[in-house]
Amino acid sequence: MNYPLLDAFLTMLWFFLWIVWIFLLFRIVLDIFRDDSLSGWGKAGWLVFVLILPFLGVLVYLIARGAGMGSRAAEEAQARQQAMDEYIRSTAGVPSADEPGGQADQLRKLADLKADGTLSDEEFQRAKAKLLA
Repeated sequence: MNYPLLDAFLTMLWFFLWIVWIFLLFRIVLDIFRDDSLSGWGKAGWLVFVLILPFLGVLVYLIARGAGMGSRAAEEAQARQQAMDEYIRSTAGVPSADEPGGQADQLRKLADLKADGTLSDEEFQRAKAKLLA
């Protein structure tokens, strides 16, 4: 049992760094396929570079294209959120604010009714509060 505490610490540190590197490698491979601005040859080239020379490939990829990784991930998350919102709206039968019959369209109709005198100010405020609730 001759394993000093410092060696145990260094072993855990190397293991942690190895796990972080594996995570980073997967993240970079996903980013290569996520990027629509790269051609097929560009994706193939980066993938071969990252898989054949992994440490150098990951380092070069992070230097060359690392700044856009966050924006591509954010764009994908936003697209997923919009798709989920649209699916929920279509399933629930609620039109979006931009669609005919949506909240913005209904507010516009209420304002038109108030402008031509069909609705009083009190009726308009009640209908608007009910619509926005």
